[in-house]
Amino acid sequence: MHLRIINPNTTAGMTATIGEAARHIASPGTRITATQPAHGPVSIESHFDEAISAVGVLEEVLAGEREDADAYVIACFGDPGLLAARELTRAPVIGIAEAAFHMATLISTRFSIVTTLGRTGIIAEHLLEQYGFAHHCRRVRAAEIPVLDLEDDGDAALTRIIEECERARDEDGIGAIVLGCGGMADLTDTISREVGLPVVEGVTAAVKLAEALVGLGLGTSKHGDLAFPRPKPFTGRFEGFSNLRPVR
Repeated sequence: MHLRIINPNTTAGMTATIGEAARHIASPGTRITATQPAHGPVSIESHFDEAISAVGVLEEVLAGEREDADAYVIACFGDPGLLAARELTRAPVIGIAEAAFHMATLISTRFSIVTTLGRTGIIAEHLLEQYGFAHHCRRVRAAEIPVLDLEDDGDAALTRIIEECERARDEDGIGAIVLGCGGMADLTDTISREVGLPVVEGVTAAVKLAEALVGLGLGTSKHGDLAFPRPKPFTGRFEGFSNLRPVR
């Protein structure tokens, strides 16, 4: 089984962290390819960043189709480009926020999210509503750290995240915590040990869900709105998307 893990930002160190976390949790025989777009933001911290990064995500899915990837993981908690990516392939495509929400509800009746910045917490709230998990989430909390601090000042960032997780544990009446950033993929065990609650991290959750879907022989439906996009001309910088057709 070949899983393509797409970091939608362009920071190579974060892609490596995400890839290592995916390989650590993957089953024997699962091959992990961790990749990132050639162009786009170095971190994703706004609606604007997400919109730009989504194009790179789609390019990475098309590249994966040529390499016969069995499933894809979009490793940013905003799940940028998720539905568009599903249109491009019959393989499962899983966003890490949606994966984490599903997993958290299987082990607790209520959870809180701890993310990086308050403004991205609003994006998480939108996803909770969209995916139907709003009534399971007690609160979206922010450690108020820029995403790249996870790479550049990891110890201080971890301390802030643990402190916010402890507040969630003590104040929110929850049974689990969801980590709200792909860059936190390697922090799950440490945070869970410090906080004493189950901690769900989206990259690893998505890998296990992808393996399950592939094992069940389930792929993205090509009936209705997730059918392959109708071929048509594109112009300018998007000319390369002209007259797309399924690779397989």
